[in-house]
Amino acid sequence: MQLLTLLYGLVLFLGVHSIRIFGEETRNMLIDSWGKNSYRAIYSVPSLVGLLLIIMGYIEANLEPVYLWNPPMGMRHLTILLMLVSTILLIATYIPNNHIKLKLRHPMTVGVKVWAFAHLLSNGTLADLVLFGSFLLWSILIYRNARSRPVEIIHPNWRFTALTILAGTAIWFVFIKWLHLMLFGVSPV
Repeated sequence: MQLLTLLYGLVLFLGVHSIRIFGEETRNMLIDSWGKNSYRAIYSVPSLVGLLLIIMGYIEANLEPVYLWNPPMGMRHLTILLMLVSTILLIATYIPNNHIKLKLRHPMTVGVKVWAFAHLLSNGTLADLVLFGSFLLWSILIYRNARSRPVEIIHPNWRFTALTILAGTAIWFVFIKWLHLMLFGVSPV
């Protein structure tokens, strides 16, 4: 089956990234015994293997794509707009003291939701449904769990919020204009 590699990659990658949902106590025990940096290093290995399998499986599945629907032309434009939102949300995770992080608490997870949903709007193959649908479902489940965990207290600053929006917009522009084509062989514009 042409989706098998993609499915293995998704199970491995999303499984490792779901440890907090199903094994928070085990995770904390491992961090305490190994140390945070060692835990992250070990955690990274299956994550990278899963990511590589996802990429290889997605490419393999698209050699003979199975079309489920033909998205209307306007969906590409909506996807590009939603990707701006997604990129800003992803950047909000890393810039301290911004209002977006204060409001959402876990902007990366929301950014993954927006990314996956946006790509489902403009892509109609079985591989797209499996890939982006899996990430959408995962981000919905992980966000529910993440909202229940304590979050760092931040004192938002409008300068950091503006920096978040500007940096996110700049990265989105570069990605839309050049990187998406370079990395995935498809130009969104």
